[in-house]
Amino acid sequence: MKIIQVKDYDALSERACSFLVERINELENPVLGLATGSTPEGLYKQIIKKYNQGKVSFQQVKTFNLDEYVGIERTDPNSYYYFMKDKLFDHIDISLDNVQIPNGIAPDLRQECEEYEEAIQAAGEIDIQVLGIGANGHIGFNEPRTSFTSRTQVADLEASTIEANSRFFHSIEEVPTQAISMGIETIMESKEILLLISGENKAEALATLLTCDVTEEVPASVLKKHSNVTIIADEAACSVMNQV
Repeated sequence: MKIIQVKDYDALSERACSFLVERINELENPVLGLATGSTPEGLYKQIIKKYNQGKVSFQQVKTFNLDEYVGIERTDPNSYYYFMKDKLFDHIDISLDNVQIPNGIAPDLRQECEEYEEAIQAAGEIDIQVLGIGANGHIGFNEPRTSFTSRTQVADLEASTIEANSRFFHSIEEVPTQAISMGIETIMESKEILLLISGENKAEALATLLTCDVTEEVPASVLKKHSNVTIIADEAACSVMNQV
């Protein structure tokens, strides 16, 4: 693992953008794995800025999102489909035909998971997978004790994850209890992984990731087995790590 420590969230977003734009421009037909949530929002703002400056194009890019809530319409502002269009896709030159996000209201969720996995395989390996980390060490919606051999699946969300995500909803009762999530083994098949960690509330998670054994109790610990992982973390996220 390579760790890049930056001053603050803005610096993290700028560094992550430079990292991603450089890779996109190097590759002929880039396949990106993208994440949602508050952490990558700044990255997406920076990418839009670079696009408007003519420094990157997404005409040849394919994307696969990590996850989507079960039971939420794509037109719902809390859906990750809505999030990605609002925060990124509506502002760049990517074809929506090249955008893949799980359908959380599919009539057959198991079939949706299988077809999503097949689509990833058909596109070839994901070149760069962007990840965040949950306070409990989850990646995607792969909660603690998720098998390292898991593929795209319907995941039950832990109470701590539901509580953390309730800030995006009117009440905790509105937060879905399940999500379709790219599996851990699927994530690990990515050629390169970019893990973004920001804020004091993620400091314990980063410190645990770096010091613990590889264990399904801490899903992100599996990243230690990947040959090409870059972590970009701000000073707040590194506050506990720097004391170890």
